[in-house]
Amino acid sequence: MAQRLKHTPERTCVVCRQKAAKRSLIRLVRTPDQGVQVDPSGKRNGRGAYLCHQPACWQRALQGDALAKALRTTLTAEDRARLQAAALQFAILKDEAS
Repeated sequence: MAQRLKHTPERTCVVCRQKAAKRSLIRLVRTPDQGVQVDPSGKRNGRGAYLCHQPACWQRALQGDALAKALRTTLTAEDRARLQAAALQFAILKDEAS
């Protein structure tokens, strides 16, 4: 009897539209009370969107409106700063101050 392959959930980066395993992407979530945040567990309540680890995707997400459209919200300056800090923490973007 043939063995069944284990199902691996896939998600799409909202900027580059590349499909990848859910665990290899970074989930961002819009919560009603705390704005847009990084969701490292992938289980927080709220509308979610995924970004890959490519620096170009994070830059376009922070500058453009693809992320805002995916989350169906407007990104505030505070949200953008929080996401910029998260990108620096994940070593995706380089600190422009250094």
